[in-house]
Amino acid sequence: MRALVVEKDDEGKTSASVQDISEDRLPEGEVTVAVEYSTLNYKDGLCVGPGGGLVRTYPHVPGIDFSGTVEASDDSRYAPGDKVVLTGWRVGEAHWGGYAEKARVKADWLVPLPDGLTTRQAMAVGTAGFTAMLAVMALEDHGLKPGNGEVLVTGAAGGVGSVATAILAHLGYEVAGVTGRPEQEGYLKGLGAARIVPREELAETVKRPLESETWAGCVDAVGGAMLARVLGQMKYGASVAAVGLAGGAALPATVVPFLLRGVNLLGIDSVMQPYDNRLRAWGRIATDLPMDKLEAMIEPATLADLPELGKAILKGGVRGRVVVDVRA
Repeated sequence: MRALVVEKDDEGKTSASVQDISEDRLPEGEVTVAVEYSTLNYKDGLCVGPGGGLVRTYPHVPGIDFSGTVEASDDSRYAPGDKVVLTGWRVGEAHWGGYAEKARVKADWLVPLPDGLTTRQAMAVGTAGFTAMLAVMALEDHGLKPGNGEVLVTGAAGGVGSVATAILAHLGYEVAGVTGRPEQEGYLKGLGAARIVPREELAETVKRPLESETWAGCVDAVGGAMLARVLGQMKYGASVAAVGLAGGAALPATVVPFLLRGVNLLGIDSVMQPYDNRLRAWGRIATDLPMDKLEAMIEPATLADLPELGKAILKGGVRGRVVVDVRA
């Protein structure tokens, strides 16, 4: 089978190349999947390149997502021919992942492909889109409704931001998309963003812990100083769903927004989500993410493209969703 294999030399330098390897090298697991599609996330960029501390042993096959068809199963929940999706569970990091024509994983890590989605569409969604839906669900669970006001999406042209923008707009929310790439305005408005907020408007920290109440909700993929700034602009009782740290892990904020405005900061983890909530999220994706908007996000790729794409995503140079046809 063909796979993208990352190796590390004696000096600690990593390199990635497409190789033909034996299926016997696949790790242990109850289910073997003939992989059809994978995708590209920030974590994948780290694992294809320097590792970012995520990869435990080399040689390694990255790819934190995949979709495909069950080829063999020792678990009664899955049978040959079943269509399945995998995101998370440290697959592609500690466990060999989806950048190969086959994968072997634990049955507990899989989810049946939802009705109405193809395997290609599932990977256009991938971890980024799955995370975006988890964020939207969390905001709704904490009271967000259409008509409450503008919902901010930071890093809107990225994978999570693109899907969050499309879902929120489809549900009737007025979306304000933050981007540092002015050339993406047409793309974001095509996904449903009502207006574009230049990144520099929110990038500067301010000394005031509270500013004018502006946002009814926020999906934040940036973190850092921008998240701190946004917290001080949330409406009373509003929530921010934190999904990323593209702008840094430190949070130079005060507790004032929480104490005086009842603002909620909701942490969104997609890796260890319980099975029932995974099913809920994938079901919502199948109904609440417009497929024409999803198609507009897709950039096709092959295994051979991934070393360069991995470098690009770490530099913020990838728009929307990269869908990798591992068979091409």
